[in-house]
Amino acid sequence: MGLGALLGLTAGVTLVAATATFGIARLRGRYDTVDTFWGLGFALVAVVAFPFGSGPLPLRLVTAALTVVWGVRLSVHLHVRNHGKPEDPRYQRMVERAGANPGLRMYGRVYLVQAVILWFVSLPVQFAMYGTGLGVLGWLGVAVWVLGFTFETVGDAQLSRFRADPDSRGKVLDTGLWRYTRHPNYFGDACVWWGLYLLACSTWPGAATILSPVVMTFTLARGTGKPMLEKGMAQTRPGYATYVERTSGFVPLPPKKLTRR
Repeated sequence: MGLGALLGLTAGVTLVAATATFGIARLRGRYDTVDTFWGLGFALVAVVAFPFGSGPLPLRLVTAALTVVWGVRLSVHLHVRNHGKPEDPRYQRMVERAGANPGLRMYGRVYLVQAVILWFVSLPVQFAMYGTGLGVLGWLGVAVWVLGFTFETVGDAQLSRFRADPDSRGKVLDTGLWRYTRHPNYFGDACVWWGLYLLACSTWPGAATILSPVVMTFTLARGTGKPMLEKGMAQTRPGYATYVERTSGFVPLPPKKLTRR
């Protein structure tokens, strides 16, 4: 199968998967089901693309495996985090603002939009299936992926332990990786996709997919990721403003020393 045909196939599969997820969300009465779909959607694209690529088997295997491992871990983590809790307030507010036909509006504004972003961000994974080999950039990509995956998994584990501790109520997590960046999980997420992008760089068409990791990074740092989360934290955690002053917002850096006034 040629690359163009594969892109059409994965677009169709992503649309069907997003629509099916929306149906499940309606049955569950929870629109945050889309959070679980996010990582699994990338894994699905990688699995669908793998057998049709013409690139060397090691490159295709590494690309597919890294995408699936990242996607499944993220989806399981988000599902466990949301399980047994009320609907995510973000989606509650969206439904309240939707007016008439909230279901249709949520499908268009959330599920379809996420499907489009997912397919676009996954372009490096799809193009890597037609690459020429791992090479220096490919192995560098694996290293960047490992760095990102480590930040993401360790950061999520530290946050989960912090939230599970009753003594942490109303406090701000500022230890571990969270001492150096306010969002180690988001930083790790971005690194994962820059790593997967490097795996696609064995060809010029693959290198041209650079906007995919740019979009993912922008979404995490400036879009629906960091800003929305920090707005809620500032309203519920009294010490969060001071934490923001001394701690890097995205890229890990040594904390600043604040001067008392």
